[in-house]
Amino acid sequence: MSALSTSPADFVARNYDYLIIGGGTAGLAVAARLSEDPNLLIGVIEAGPSAPEEETINNPSRILQTLGTKYDWQFETVPQTGLGGRTLAWPRGKVLGGTSALNLMTWNRGNKEDYDAWEKLGNKGWGWDALLPFFQKSETFHPPNATSQVINREYFDHQAIGTNGPVHASYAKEYPKTHQLCYDTLLELGIPENRAHHAGSNVGVWTNLTSVNPEDNIRSYASPAYFVPNSSRPNLFVLTEALLEEITLSRESGEWTATGARFTHGGTSFTAQVSREVILSAGSVQSPQLLELSGIGDPQILSDAGVQLKVSNPNVGENLQDHLLAISVFEVDPSLQKTESASPGTPYCYLPISAVTSQEKFGQIATKVNALEQSPREKMAILQSRFNPTAQLGQIEYIFDLANWNSNFQPEADSGKKYASVLQILQYPFSRGSIHIQKRSESGLDEWGPPTITDKPVIDPGYYSGAHGEIDLEIMTECVRFSEKLCQSPPLSSVIRSRVAPPSSVVDDGDLRDWVVKNMTTDWHPVGTCAMGGRGGIHSGVVDDRLRVYGVKRLRVVDASIMPLQISAHLQATVYAIAEKGAHLIREDNLARRM
Repeated sequence: MSALSTSPADFVARNYDYLIIGGGTAGLAVAARLSEDPNLLIGVIEAGPSAPEEETINNPSRILQTLGTKYDWQFETVPQTGLGGRTLAWPRGKVLGGTSALNLMTWNRGNKEDYDAWEKLGNKGWGWDALLPFFQKSETFHPPNATSQVINREYFDHQAIGTNGPVHASYAKEYPKTHQLCYDTLLELGIPENRAHHAGSNVGVWTNLTSVNPEDNIRSYASPAYFVPNSSRPNLFVLTEALLEEITLSRESGEWTATGARFTHGGTSFTAQVSREVILSAGSVQSPQLLELSGIGDPQILSDAGVQLKVSNPNVGENLQDHLLAISVFEVDPSLQKTESASPGTPYCYLPISAVTSQEKFGQIATKVNALEQSPREKMAILQSRFNPTAQLGQIEYIFDLANWNSNFQPEADSGKKYASVLQILQYPFSRGSIHIQKRSESGLDEWGPPTITDKPVIDPGYYSGAHGEIDLEIMTECVRFSEKLCQSPPLSSVIRSRVAPPSSVVDDGDLRDWVVKNMTTDWHPVGTCAMGGRGGIHSGVVDDRLRVYGVKRLRVVDASIMPLQISAHLQATVYAIAEKGAHLIREDNLARRM
């Protein structure tokens, strides 16, 4: 019997041991691991459809074609003051497999120091050494052949990789000429080559991995990796196209306890029951949204929305951090070619800010960083420590690709010209934002009651806002200058014709700063909205270091929202590691409960 063959009436007829809200990147991984125990009954509720044959998902050459479709929640931010009042699209996966079905498939890990910072905040067991086994457990790394390894610089650390996990990670089968040119240019500029970028430091230049199965050249994402191989398990049930209304809570011995979830399917309301735990894996946007819809959050926000307060925690939906992205575009030699099997962007390069700007400018930025208000104190101290001149962390990510990635630059049609992009991505932003449910007046629901999951949350990343955001803007402006230096340096300069974005008229600091404000976008890496509280507990976060929601029994959050601080990496490999570790903690606690 397939786990997907269940009807909503059949689904709610069971009393689950664990009920997982969200069949996405983390949720399906947790479901697969928990259902390894045949004595546990596992249910998964997913809002989107299953799409195992969808070509725009499976074919790596068709990345981005799912955005704005039925597989995308199609969120957007509120107007951003720091971006001149612009709003930005925030795609999130609405399909079995979640955003792992929509992303650009980059497969990398952050720096050792990123995860050690989580543990330093008091979150025991979340440092690099403790997380590494879960990174490895999630992946099957496909080593390149000896010839390709040398020619394309496909280096790796044998001891850091996973060899038997659900998600396939591989190097591209082909590379455009610009891969070698850009790689060599970075080396000529004194950037170190990193031959172990998977092993705790991403600093330097290296050839990137993607979550693609090289045997059939198909995207490897949560559904085919974690769900499909286990879909015949008799203790695993997945209900798709079901919209959650709330996590049901009841008072037991004076404490709020999760007892299940209420959802709609085909316009009809149902309630699923759980005997052990509800596990919320709806992602950084919808995990806080669903907590608030269930009565867990800031009393004022819930009151404004008309939601009954059950558990007061002003940290729900706060601490939002995202990677900021600016894209420079250059006209290149029109004879350059890129095949469909080439990686979407290569090589990758992570650098400290001190490597992309002058010593004087770095000192000025560091002074401003150290003068920032230390609130919250421990987190700010970690951010400030990264501006020590001796710190070797990947604070800025550069990606070169033979394509125009800047939607604000529209070249002339049929001009015969060809373009390349340099993506500049800020890894440790100071900008902080929030995600909350709508007020009744904003949603227009005064006559109909509080908002529901179909009322999109208020997403305010706070890009470039306040003194903290001002530092992000200053850093990003410096990063754009380094991109031009890169493209003006040999051997890459031999194929560069001119800079077209920013346009050649942008020269001085003020004009460049203005261009960055008008062209900055998001790399779609939101984290932190249900963060681990560490030593501060409920005063600092939403979950403890075992991912249990403060103030509620039998409720956990397992997804990117639990990250207290942003990491220097694309998120998916870390989200899988969080899910693997989360499942391990749940099974560990279940075993302790039996004894």
